Amino acid sequence: MEVVEGIGIGVAALLGAVLILFGRRALVTRSGGIIRLSVRVNTMLDGRGWSPGFGRFAGDELRWYRMFSLAVRPKRVLARKDLIVERRRLPEGQERLSMPADWVILRCASRDAPVEIAMARSTVTGFLSWLEAAPPGPVSSRFASQDWPAA
Repeated sequence: MEVVEGIGIGVAALLGAVLILFGRRALVTRSGGIIRLSVRVNTMLDGRGWSPGFGRFAGDELRWYRMFSLAVRPKRVLARKDLIVERRRLPEGQERLSMPADWVILRCASRDAPVEIAMARSTVTGFLSWLEAAPPGPVSSRFASQDWPAA
């Protein structure tokens, strides 16, 4: 009987964690401005280190939340005034296995450190428009290279 109770408690805990994940996502996404994107959190191995999540536009910030996390706060915040897109590329090698085929990877420079973000090709247009809509500031160009490869 103790084994059955243990299994029941484990299933209940797992179900509770899943409900918390969905509740967290509903809480964060309720105000809109959400895009699916992955951020490269580790660059030790080529093509690895991508973490899926979603981004939320909040004024002049893009707040990135991990998909599978219980945290209510964003894992990373990218300020529009500090963000410069250095290059754009298609997924290569192992990256093609970890993300959808129509995604594009943007390498960006920010005040803290370089960051690579991947998003759907259709989302890139909106993201770049958001960057261009920044108020005038010290950054003269939001894009380091205008001769990007067609994606």
